[in-house]
Amino acid sequence: MCGIVGYTGYRRAQPILLNSLKKLEYRGYDSAGVAIIDKEMVIHKDKGEIAVLVEHLPKIEGSVGIAHTRWATHGKPSQINAHPFTDCKKMIALIHNGIVENYLDIKEKLLEEGHEFKSDTDTEVVVHLLEKYYEGDLEKAMLKTLKEIEGSYAFVAISAEEKGKIVVARKESPLILGKGNDENFIASDIPALLKETNRITNLHDGEVATITPKSIRVVDMEGNEISKEWKTITWNVEDAERGGYEHFMLKEIYEAPSTIHNTILGRMSALDLGPPLGDDFSAIKMVACGTSYYAAMAGKYILEEIAGIPTTVELASEYRYSSRAHERPLTILISQSGETLDTLGAAREAKQRGCPLLAITNYMGSSLARTVGENRVFYTRAGIEIGVAATKTFVAQLIALYLIALQLAQERHTKNSDEIRRMLDEMRTLPRVAWKVLGMGPEIRELAEKYHDVKDAFILGRGLNYPIALEGALKLKEISYIHAEGFAAGELKHGPLALMSEEAVVLAVAVQDHTYKKILGNIREVNARGSPVIGIGYEGDDNLRKFVDDLILIPKVSNIFSAIPVVLAFQLFAYHVAKERGCEIDKPRHLAKTVTVE
Repeated sequence: MCGIVGYTGYRRAQPILLNSLKKLEYRGYDSAGVAIIDKEMVIHKDKGEIAVLVEHLPKIEGSVGIAHTRWATHGKPSQINAHPFTDCKKMIALIHNGIVENYLDIKEKLLEEGHEFKSDTDTEVVVHLLEKYYEGDLEKAMLKTLKEIEGSYAFVAISAEEKGKIVVARKESPLILGKGNDENFIASDIPALLKETNRITNLHDGEVATITPKSIRVVDMEGNEISKEWKTITWNVEDAERGGYEHFMLKEIYEAPSTIHNTILGRMSALDLGPPLGDDFSAIKMVACGTSYYAAMAGKYILEEIAGIPTTVELASEYRYSSRAHERPLTILISQSGETLDTLGAAREAKQRGCPLLAITNYMGSSLARTVGENRVFYTRAGIEIGVAATKTFVAQLIALYLIALQLAQERHTKNSDEIRRMLDEMRTLPRVAWKVLGMGPEIRELAEKYHDVKDAFILGRGLNYPIALEGALKLKEISYIHAEGFAAGELKHGPLALMSEEAVVLAVAVQDHTYKKILGNIREVNARGSPVIGIGYEGDDNLRKFVDDLILIPKVSNIFSAIPVVLAFQLFAYHVAKERGCEIDKPRHLAKTVTVE
């Protein structure tokens, strides 16, 4: 969650650090700070946004420095708990993303040795360990320090005695290195570096790097040097900007057609997803968090319908601590960033259990990709997603699941070649379907204006559109702060009906599938309790109009593909409701884009 940047080179560090840090605001944070080595170590930090820090920040000279945005895990948001932290002599500065699990034991020992602490954080123990082991070589001090640390971390440290040098270490928290000409960079995510360089490499777990303006040296925990592969990023700075849209979220919703196209590109003719998924499993388990979890729930319906394989879904935070099962299902792990801590933990647990693995992620070289193996990854090709609320990446995950289901159907002969071909042909039309839904923006905005001040929202679906209802509710609550819940429509009598009133709006997905008559009955139940209903159905469904107060008519597709137009309608509705309410759409309160701590 925390944003990390570092620079060493020939230019003044301060503007580079601040500009790069601003590119990471989407990750969510509650305080910010910088440490720059001029004639001595200069540190400024404050609670609140980067703008608050900048307002009180003097001009600092110096061509090496580090900067940080913090999302509180230990210690409340405050200036004293903001990063960077320094040792007792104020010669070493450190920033950190992650959690030091054994910090209390370390702190007790350091206090006995005479070290002084000023914060309530777990991170501060690390900078004092560096001080303890420092003998003129920050890399050696870092290697000794890491042997005492339990937990997850991306550590970045500088010493006033070694000007021009930055030392970093990584375990389970993302960290990338960027290479320039007579200058080098560090960040926790690619957008921070796009303006400065397109040559990057990922630091892997258990690696320590020493960066100077002219060199980058990477070693393992024993100090053995490691050769790194450098990649050229094809994204440009504009990819991380709004491109004329008022918010990143709206831009990313409108990128759904190109996301669908890019994700299926080159994978259609032979369903070429890589090596065969194999026949050494009789069931599938999907594991994910948040929006990716709802994609997995939708994937259950997709896989069982298309591939005919029994499929279960589990939250990563539950799976990684569950009792070991004897079954060895194909375990599909879904994470937009590939860095979600619980999903990474679940991947390692599934690997230890001997389960065959497959990952769906948006980032090449991510921790999840390395854990399962690059040849067991489906990359969604959605590009950068800045808005905290996932939109186009959710659509890309659904497309990935359709393609995986079709490959399994092909390998296991659960559908004949004509059926598979028809489905592939329809998938080629989905970008056009997406554009049609996006063209309904003005009428969906009118509905948002009508209902933006409701107290509660309930979203109903059946079958495949039950998890899509859950995702629609999540979008609404994330960015508009309206209490929103998704329900399987058949469960209304088991509690949700008690919540219906004129102050609550209901959105009901009523596509003409085998549950259509049932959900019309559910809509009648809601009407009887006085709640206004917005129906979401197919174009030409004049019957649905009789049962609802308002209507969103999406393009007609085969029912198995209805999730795509339905979720786009929900995304637009949530966006326009949040805008009407004056909410901070791209950076909703208390949330972060990538959850890299428990």
